[in-house]
Amino acid sequence: MAREFQRGHKARISDLTAGTDLYVGVQISAPGLTFDISCFGLDANEQLSDDRYFVFFNQPKTPEESIQLLGAQAGDTESFRVTLDRIPANIHKLSFTATIDGAGQMSQVAPGYIRIVAGGEEVARYAFSGAEFSTERAVMLGDFYLKDVWRFAAVGQGFDGGLDALLKNFGGEVAEEESAAQQPQAGGAPGFAPPAQASAPPAFGAPAAPAPAPAPAPQPAARGFAPPQAPTLPAPAPSVHAAPTIAAPLAPPGAGPVPPPSPSPYGQPVAQPGPPPGYPQPQAPTPPPGYGQPPHAPAPPPGYGQPPGSPFPGQQGAPSPYGAPQGAPHAAAPVAAGVAAALEAYREKPTGQRWTQQNKKMIRVDLGMGDTPVLARQGSMVLYQGKVDFSYKGAGFAGRIVGNATGQEMQLMRCTGRGQVFLAENETQLHPIELQGDAICVSAENVLAFDEPLQYEVRRVEGHGIPGGALFVMQFQGTGTVVVKTHGTPVVLPVTPTTFADCNAVVAWSAAAQAIVSSQVRMRANAYAGASGESVNLQFRGAPGNFIVVQPYEV
Repeated sequence: MAREFQRGHKARISDLTAGTDLYVGVQISAPGLTFDISCFGLDANEQLSDDRYFVFFNQPKTPEESIQLLGAQAGDTESFRVTLDRIPANIHKLSFTATIDGAGQMSQVAPGYIRIVAGGEEVARYAFSGAEFSTERAVMLGDFYLKDVWRFAAVGQGFDGGLDALLKNFGGEVAEEESAAQQPQAGGAPGFAPPAQASAPPAFGAPAAPAPAPAPAPQPAARGFAPPQAPTLPAPAPSVHAAPTIAAPLAPPGAGPVPPPSPSPYGQPVAQPGPPPGYPQPQAPTPPPGYGQPPHAPAPPPGYGQPPGSPFPGQQGAPSPYGAPQGAPHAAAPVAAGVAAALEAYREKPTGQRWTQQNKKMIRVDLGMGDTPVLARQGSMVLYQGKVDFSYKGAGFAGRIVGNATGQEMQLMRCTGRGQVFLAENETQLHPIELQGDAICVSAENVLAFDEPLQYEVRRVEGHGIPGGALFVMQFQGTGTVVVKTHGTPVVLPVTPTTFADCNAVVAWSAAAQAIVSSQVRMRANAYAGASGESVNLQFRGAPGNFIVVQPYEV
């Protein structure tokens, strides 16, 4: 039975299927709209550094054929073959996208899906509809990403700017119109592909559609979009808020055309050549040296390196629409030496995931229309973008009684809406832990935030010889992410029969491990100076694979 995903859910592909030769089908349609469905092969920085790994109707496969475009079949608008064990080491993510060819919005789409088929059986499906979108014209539907092992994530987020914004997000741009290339031949389907008729599916292809597949949408003429290539003609002059300032000499009379200069590396000042001989030399006033600027450099524009009129640092023009996805970094403003260059290392870090760690002590969660709410510790919000609502999350009368009695009470707020919320607390280090149906025990004091669908309850740790006869901890279980905070860098240890830890330093442990209070209270030894002070510890027992997390700090 196929596993149903919701936006933001992730899973190891090895948990879905043992196979590595996969079929990916996309079904998306809307009255009067035509869609281009593509796959971007991205490097470790989530950039399209090699345009041979942009698979679309003009380039239907990669060099080693690890990603192949198959066309419409088995009820899917578009389909791909992905062979994970043939993907080269420099490709860390495959992003499956859909863009509207022409006018229209993603809010108009009918219910659709992206699915994974292995061995002729559907193993995963993320279903979406137009209700999840608004004015977007390009969406990222799902990702295969490499994080120690290959994983799948249901994304369902997009860009109002359409194809242009999508390509810029991956480090590319729309090329000039080119002649249309031949689309994949609609002849015999590959051996592993889903059959067009209701015959038995091949060994690892998609199951045949239960009903006759709807006629595929008419394929548009190729628009010639591709990753950036070396320019051969001068490009139109960019807007001051859309491209770095590049100065070039005017061509003197009778001289040939002057090619545009190569743009300088990001964050480096561009050399400003003077006009050619025979033209008057402009005399610019020399401002005093600014902070971090060499003498004779023009004064930086207002703010941290952004042009005048930019509402936020590092963001140009109007702010991005609510719900801009994590994977959509703000367009880079012209950066000069000085303050902007000094702060470049601290720029927001998008990854395209629901939870994004900005640094060791700050994390960002991406909320979207119809997305899963997040519960966070009250007062932990340090910044948010978009239309986000914060409301009080009460524990109820019974929950307050239990929390007060056990010391595991959490004062929470619910974050809903569409935007990004940045969370931090008292400079503690943050560690997002992804649960895939498993469970973990965490002290309530060390919980910063978690996805609301996670089930959580107070768990009793048996023991005797201490006040109250027991200790308590929070147990989280389900599918989602819980963010744990620690004082300093923690250490993770495997559980052995001789593993003991101070109960005031333990942060978390695997729920399958057994924790027992080990009391060493001795009245005579503790009544005088010179006692060790280590009177109550936790002993852990469990099968191989269990672990504990300890911080270098005692609560």
